Amino acid sequence: MNNALPEKTNCTVLEVSMKSLSHNLNHFRSFLKPGTKIMIMVKAFSYGSGNYEIAEWLQAQKVDYLGVAVTDEGVELRKAGITLPIMVMNPSVESFNDIIKYKLEPELFSFNSLQEFQQFTQSKNIHKYPVHIKVDTGMKRLGFVKDDINKLINKLKVLKSLKVESVFSHLATSDESIHDDFTNQQVDDFKDITKIIKKVLPYKFMRHIVNSSGIERFSDAHFEMVRLGIGLYGISPTYQNKLKHISTLKTRISQIKIIKANETVGYSRKGKIFQDTKIAILPIGYADGFNRRFSNGVGKVLVNGKPAPIVGNICMDMCMINLTGIKANEGDEAVIFSEQNPISKLAKQIGTIPYEILTSVARRVKRVYL
Repeated sequence: MNNALPEKTNCTVLEVSMKSLSHNLNHFRSFLKPGTKIMIMVKAFSYGSGNYEIAEWLQAQKVDYLGVAVTDEGVELRKAGITLPIMVMNPSVESFNDIIKYKLEPELFSFNSLQEFQQFTQSKNIHKYPVHIKVDTGMKRLGFVKDDINKLINKLKVLKSLKVESVFSHLATSDESIHDDFTNQQVDDFKDITKIIKKVLPYKFMRHIVNSSGIERFSDAHFEMVRLGIGLYGISPTYQNKLKHISTLKTRISQIKIIKANETVGYSRKGKIFQDTKIAILPIGYADGFNRRFSNGVGKVLVNGKPAPIVGNICMDMCMINLTGIKANEGDEAVIFSEQNPISKLAKQIGTIPYEILTSVARRVKRVYL
């Protein structure tokens, strides 16, 4: 692991602390009973933190499953040498060949998806291929609804080419205590549904419904497996003080200049200067994941520990900051987010959630693992 910034020719980096990741993983594992499996969500480039590097580390930590959104994400992990079971949450018919080739396990969420994958595996003379059945208990996204279950089990019990590895659902609001009645109803409905399926299938399968906040708040719903997502990457509405910030997005000052009073900065002349002002130009823009909504003083970056407001509109590959009252030189670091300037704070500044801040960091930004 390298803890140094690359050469200035590639000076915008996202530093990821593996020590903090380990701390966060152990925090969530502390809630689990012995034998409870854990699936880690590594979709969307591991929430912006990296791809195979995070998955490789998780494999060394002996987690039980990985979860991805689309087949291509799973294929990339397999090509990088990841051997853990991988669940694909939204597989397409066009990806079935790759699912089989790379031993990925699809989520089946409708009668169409069930029939299409069943016919595909049957045509390949495949028996007992592992699949995951998604049921909708209140999220109103993908999944079989309660009224589908009798029809579903009649189909499942005669299928030879498929084997149900797990039945799962997703909590809509496990992080908000005001909706605990709704969450408890989801869990009760899930128990009822899986009880019916259990009676029909001649083998055991895993159940999982809780996400990161569900792990912390609903221990009675851990069942055989839990799914850990945003919590691993340092965000929890319940135990934020127990988690560690895992990543730091930083760059270096490209140029410093003095802007005269009554001049303007940037596109559309949005950066209005009323007195002689020292600004710095940073080689990071919205194409790197620095959201344009931080423009015109909404966002601030840290230069030598002091907040420097954004001046004018953030450009595709650059932005400008106000260095008034800050001693700085060209080449000095500018920190977009870090433990001192957390992503939760940035998310509030532009009216979004930490997920968006994390997952927006572009792939062209170099990841450095500490």
